[in-house]
Amino acid sequence: MDAYGVMKRGSALLKTVPQTEWRAVAKAEGLQLGVVRGGAKGRGAMIDSPDSPGLIEGVRVAPLLIRPDDRGYFEELFRSGQGLAQGFAPAGSLQVSAALSYPGTIKAIHYHLRQTDLWLPVLGLLQVMLYDLRTDSPTFGRTNTLFNGVLRPLQILIPPGVGHGYKVLGTESALLVYATDQYYDAADEGRLPWNDPDVNYDWETQRK
Repeated sequence: MDAYGVMKRGSALLKTVPQTEWRAVAKAEGLQLGVVRGGAKGRGAMIDSPDSPGLIEGVRVAPLLIRPDDRGYFEELFRSGQGLAQGFAPAGSLQVSAALSYPGTIKAIHYHLRQTDLWLPVLGLLQVMLYDLRTDSPTFGRTNTLFNGVLRPLQILIPPGVGHGYKVLGTESALLVYATDQYYDAADEGRLPWNDPDVNYDWETQRK
């Protein structure tokens, strides 16, 4: 396993490892999803900027600019066709939604077969986890963690096949605004348990 949680055998990436070492999760339109068996407990690579090492293939992050003054603050979430939203929902199927979650809530692990998400946390603080389920990805089996919200405002672009979820930290509720490149389709969404034993993500508060 490399420093970012990618399993290797010799010089070959995980996608060359026999399927006995990963379990299938879903398959559609040429996209095979799976989970590496017996993953070590942890949080993977910590991501706090667009050039953080260990970022999952296809995931992109960008800072959100906050303009505060004596009345409060202004935050522009995204501009259609620009930045991480460039080429986003070109067919006019853009949907923007919001999810309010109470302190301590864990919502995970979700994935999509076709849909791309653009996450924009606007209130509170989230511990965001990402896991690359795509068996043909060079980062298959890699985990990322981002601490994201008012203390570190970032856009997160999550492509199809990347598992995602979050935990609300602190004593305040968190509000996540997110854009998707197609209208919600329940048939496109899949879920794994928040405590999947093979993903083995560490949701516990650190005591050190």
